[in-house]
Amino acid sequence: MDNASWRCIRHMGMIPALCKSVLENNMPESPALLVLSNLPDQASAEKLADLLIEGRLAACVNILAPCISVYRWQGKTERASEVPLLIKTTGRAYPAVEETIRANHPYELPEIVQVPITGGLPAYIQWLTGETKI
Repeated sequence: MDNASWRCIRHMGMIPALCKSVLENNMPESPALLVLSNLPDQASAEKLADLLIEGRLAACVNILAPCISVYRWQGKTERASEVPLLIKTTGRAYPAVEETIRANHPYELPEIVQVPITGGLPAYIQWLTGETKI
């Protein structure tokens, strides 16, 4: 295996066959993403998770335990109980994920943050991209 292939495997956490396709500019259709959001309560978190999964916009949504968020809003320090979501999706599906969150989120300015998944168990990443259909 040449040096470029080893760099790809080491830095991108990819299996050799997938890495080879990246090096040959035959990148898989969508890189994996983790999207973070917070909702005000369990019911709205579950509703959004169901919409994302049923629409095949995400492979998995983790609904975490409620937490206290401290933030600045309109010049004041605020505290609120929120329910965090970890949304596993793809780059190709991200625009539809963002639109679904915006259309179904009760906040004026919802938190929507995407983080590229640059490594992980290859079989899990393949499952994630296979279950996200858009």
